[in-house]
Amino acid sequence: MTAQAEIGVIGGSGLYAFIDDVTEVAVETPYGPPSDSLFIGETAGRRVAFLPRHGRKHHTPPNRINYRANLWALASVGVTQVLGPCAVGGLRSELGPGTLVVPDQLVDRTKARVQTFYDGEALPDGRVPNVVHVSFADPYCPEGRKAAVSAARAADWDAVDGGTLVVVEGPRFSTRAESRWHAAQGWSTVGMTGHPEAILARELGLCYTSLNLVTDLDAGVETGDGVTHEEVLKVFAGNVDRLRTVLFGVVRALPADRDCLCSHALDGLDTGLEPPAPPS
Repeated sequence: MTAQAEIGVIGGSGLYAFIDDVTEVAVETPYGPPSDSLFIGETAGRRVAFLPRHGRKHHTPPNRINYRANLWALASVGVTQVLGPCAVGGLRSELGPGTLVVPDQLVDRTKARVQTFYDGEALPDGRVPNVVHVSFADPYCPEGRKAAVSAARAADWDAVDGGTLVVVEGPRFSTRAESRWHAAQGWSTVGMTGHPEAILARELGLCYTSLNLVTDLDAGVETGDGVTHEEVLKVFAGNVDRLRTVLFGVVRALPADRDCLCSHALDGLDTGLEPPAPPS
């Protein structure tokens, strides 16, 4: 039973303190090793698997994360709903440090990331997935978003309901010209890790909800020297307890039975690849 979970959280290593009686579980996948072991325990009466996105020592940059292995690992222990908290830059002056945004749209500006399980390439065990195209018009789970906004507001954190997250390759921050262009498009936040997490979750029929903690106003949105790594870490550390509280509330509020668009993402598709079966 210790190796099973229903909800997954992918985030910074300081976030899984809200899980009780944590068990570390090493998982192998057909796509290589995930970022780290899974840390599985219980909170709010739900089994939760936590995965440090960059590894427990933050040793993997966003452009080198094995996103396919991460999502496959979570699905392999029974996870059907994934929460993806991440630090982002704000692209509008009203979205300053400490703002929590629950986006409803995503723009992909990454360059070199594998973002599908269904590429027609043979796996090490000989299975060959078909080439299929999964609907992604609405990239985030509507039920997960609703739970996230409600949990944040219950914790006296007035989350912004909706917005567009633009994901860049990283690991560098944006230039002023890039930041001004992103803002001019009407996008809300900019980050480095929200894609391809979202589409890979969808391709496995998992729900995925992004929670954007704004740590800075992105370069070009305001005058000054631009964002620094130290600034991001400082603001994130100052809000990590609030974020843990919200995650606890979201875990409690997520529906036990799914009938959302995510759960039907593979309906009618012959993928040639069975999603991983959870342990019995």
